[in-house]
Amino acid sequence: MKKILTLLMATVMLVALAACGTTAPAEEEANTDETDKVLRVAMECAYAPYNWNQPTDENGAVPISGTTSEYAYGYDVMMAKLIAEKLDYELEIVMLNWDSIIPAVQTGTVDVAICGQSITSDRLELVDFTEPYYYASIVTLVQADGEYANATSVADLAGTTVTSQLNTIWDMVCVPQIPDVNAMPGQKSAPAMIVALTSGRVDAVVTDQPTGLAAVSANEDIKMLEFEGENGYVVSDEDINIGISLQKGNTELLEAINAILVDMTEDDFKAMMNDAIAVQPLSE
Repeated sequence: MKKILTLLMATVMLVALAACGTTAPAEEEANTDETDKVLRVAMECAYAPYNWNQPTDENGAVPISGTTSEYAYGYDVMMAKLIAEKLDYELEIVMLNWDSIIPAVQTGTVDVAICGQSITSDRLELVDFTEPYYYASIVTLVQADGEYANATSVADLAGTTVTSQLNTIWDMVCVPQIPDVNAMPGQKSAPAMIVALTSGRVDAVVTDQPTGLAAVSANEDIKMLEFEGENGYVVSDEDINIGISLQKGNTELLEAINAILVDMTEDDFKAMMNDAIAVQPLSE
């Protein structure tokens, strides 16, 4: 009798274990599928009009991951929302400082970075890029009533004290082209470099056109200078073509995003950027 009971108990245990073995992978697969439906997008949330943070969801801002009362908005968020919607993904905005973004993409901590990155050869060694989602020309910001307000060329800025944003094309490539420039250390964010200008710590700021347009619309004391042709900064297409970065080898997502971008025109990009500039924070 004891042998029969023992056999019955063993049979019950085997059935229970078998049941566990069949349900666990299904649950794991379901969780994986759900996780795969989230598009994790890195940005600074401090780089208007590309991206910024705000206290409400006004205009369609998206909650910033890991926070309870901060939302992200701007051109990059608009683009991220468009891509997530077309791919049928949930959108998660991850706020990182500039120097942490590429490592996060490389390690897969985030799926993509949509943060105003130029598609440079150096970055292409570390990550893959989509086709451009914006084309940004280089501009110079000065005090509207200052000594350099009427400058018409890079040469006219000779001897100026200049800053830009740290580890950007403007900082590394453009600022050194100013004759006898007194190059101040690059700033950690776009708002910081604008404050450096308005406070008088620098004579000029080198940045891209969207950032310049946003600064001018928010502060009437700032003037934006656009130098054309041989009077301007020497830059290549890779300096002004702005792309979305992904982990190397993630061809499926790369191709999916490119399929969306290819249907958009430069005018579409400009219209979206103008919408972002129109609602950017008026004070930094």
